[in-house]
Amino acid sequence: MAAPVVLSPDDLTLPCFYRWERDRSQQLFLTQPVGNGAVQDITWGEAGDQVRRMACWMQAQGWPQGSRVAIIGKNSAHWILADLAIQMAGYVSVPIYPTFNGEALSYILAHSEARACFVGKMDDTANLKTGLPAALPVITLPLAPPIEALRWTDLVAGKEALKTSPRPDGEAVCTIIYTSGTTGKPKGVVHTFNTVAWGISSATRRFAMSTEDRYISYLPLAHVAERMLIEQGCLRYGGHIFFAEALDTFVQDLQRARPTIFFSVPRLWVKFQQGVHSKMPAQKLRKLLGLPLVGWLVRRKILKGLGLDQCRIAAGGASPMPADVLHWYRSLGLDLVEVYGMTENCAISHATLPGNPKTGTVGLPYDGVEQRIDPANGEIQMRSPALMTAYYREPEQTAAAITADGWLRTGDKGSIDAQGYLAITGRVKDIFKTSKGKYVAPAPIEDMLVMHPDIEACVVTGATLTQPLGLVMLSQDAVNRCAGSEARQALTESLKVHLKTINERLEPHEKLGCLGVVTKPWTPENGFVTPTLKVKRNRIEDAFSQRYEVWQREGKQVVWIED
Repeated sequence: MAAPVVLSPDDLTLPCFYRWERDRSQQLFLTQPVGNGAVQDITWGEAGDQVRRMACWMQAQGWPQGSRVAIIGKNSAHWILADLAIQMAGYVSVPIYPTFNGEALSYILAHSEARACFVGKMDDTANLKTGLPAALPVITLPLAPPIEALRWTDLVAGKEALKTSPRPDGEAVCTIIYTSGTTGKPKGVVHTFNTVAWGISSATRRFAMSTEDRYISYLPLAHVAERMLIEQGCLRYGGHIFFAEALDTFVQDLQRARPTIFFSVPRLWVKFQQGVHSKMPAQKLRKLLGLPLVGWLVRRKILKGLGLDQCRIAAGGASPMPADVLHWYRSLGLDLVEVYGMTENCAISHATLPGNPKTGTVGLPYDGVEQRIDPANGEIQMRSPALMTAYYREPEQTAAAITADGWLRTGDKGSIDAQGYLAITGRVKDIFKTSKGKYVAPAPIEDMLVMHPDIEACVVTGATLTQPLGLVMLSQDAVNRCAGSEARQALTESLKVHLKTINERLEPHEKLGCLGVVTKPWTPENGFVTPTLKVKRNRIEDAFSQRYEVWQREGKQVVWIED
């Protein structure tokens, strides 16, 4: 194992913020779109002034130190300022996904015993109406929907700024991050200031950050990966965060930010690739990239069009990245690294390096991270000082997740080669048995399925069937294109060819009996995916499993699902 990362008190979030507030007071910290192409720029000094005023107001409420304060809302500059104010006041932040329904919101607020809730930018207020208790103090951030609540702008305008610079105890709880509830009720993952700081310290020994770095924040800040990379990374090293305004302005937002560090989930990296191929067919692009001068110009044009021409660290995570996608971006000169982690370990476990010679793995452990495979079931286990201290108020679930000697049971299945590279082969609980008594690991098959240019997401399932099957969600472009019968038939034939190609690479018991084609998007709002776009297998099974045997009897290779 590599030498452990040693922390100093100045590595914690708040001391870092105080340093930049003082030393970079006139430098830009946050850039927030406010509509119609306009933006609001906030310097480090201006951020410090607002945060100190809000921290002073919260302390005046008389809540005990360590009280929990929630934040719900889409990413925004004031989401981060609220998080800082909570910590500065001596409280614990509880981020909540803006896509959670009222039941989940109500559960988290009650389970965390939140004293108040900040509400930020939201697309819909239905969950607020059913999920916010009437007696709970609510503070709206700028860009929040018009609801009856206290307003951030009024509170900071009428309050003195906190004069002191409180330095938290490293062992004090910093945040409770609730999981996205893929398999049940959300669990509150407890992290201290030390676990968060250790995680950032270890990660940045492999991927250095600086005051010159630019980030764009668009994945949910309630998710550990966005929180660690964007918020904590910038606070630690003093960079500049840009925010995305909306899905339909995302490319323009990227072009405005021109991030030097960019993280995304595989689904978006695939969508970028599909967008390029919609304008330039893959075969033509390969030919152009092979020409010396023309290839260089094409690469620059594509990356600039994506807003990634200044990107020096490009990463994918949250689910496996298809190998073909990695090779495609490498051909453009953008060497994607894969990162592996989860809420329970601050998203700090493994990562590849640029030029990774071991495609199909998630690389080597970060400095100070230990890894092993449970011989009983092939489960990946890891141990580091970035591990959560507990699931909040859930001692039995904590004991089930962490062994007596401090190893986290990840729930992922994998293998470690002689050089220490970790390969993930699926989820321990996702592996299923067909009626023939044969086990099928869905993840590698799903990696192949999603490589079709019109498939945006997929699931391989089929426990108790003679052969597994695939459910594929089409991209919106494909759905729009297939409004006519001729276009649909052409896509059906294309999917049949894709299915045949995949089945030729599979063992007999793994071959897919058919593809079910879904035209209705899987979204966080309808519950088919988490806020980070991970497919909820249980939800898929509930919606479609009653049809599997019918499809099997019909013997069609491609079945269109209209509802």
